[in-house]
Amino acid sequence: MADMTDRRRALARTAWRTLSSREAYANPWIRVREDVAEMPDGRTTLYGVVECAPCVGVLPFADARTVILVGQYRYVAREFFWEMPTGGIRPGEREEDAVQRELAEEAGYAAGRLVKLCAFHSSKSVVDETAHIYLAEALTPVARDGDDTEFIEVRAFDFDEVMRMVDASEIRDAMTVVAVLHAARRR
Repeated sequence: MADMTDRRRALARTAWRTLSSREAYANPWIRVREDVAEMPDGRTTLYGVVECAPCVGVLPFADARTVILVGQYRYVAREFFWEMPTGGIRPGEREEDAVQRELAEEAGYAAGRLVKLCAFHSSKSVVDETAHIYLAEALTPVARDGDDTEFIEVRAFDFDEVMRMVDASEIRDAMTVVAVLHAARRR
């Protein structure tokens, strides 16, 4: 057993090789592909990958203690959730421009100052998506011209209440959780 464990550990950093790839499904938001991959030990396996455009999320602070969240019914989860404004980066769009666009569309604000908190993979195993997370300050109201598929409620929350909601798993959106924890660490 130790020989097998040592061998697997020795191959842990070896790249897998894609032998073939075919598109299984596509729509304007995602592409699903099915690959045949060669693993480090020479065996092959079928691997399904969901490809998404890179995305942004922005945690807007109206002042030092007040966070603006958006609430909406999420079809996949079949529940209403509070979260920060998020969305995909359009082809050729700069991250900061996507952040400002999503902040305006979903919450009705523009940020005078953006701070990048981090970038992370939303799911490292089957989803190819990188999320870029920002904090927004010096907010000014702007016309809210949202996406025609979004029905959004906008509300201000005390940051301590938002932390409590994260701790209680009332906020479960990964991008929002990551942003709130980063913001708490900076306080």
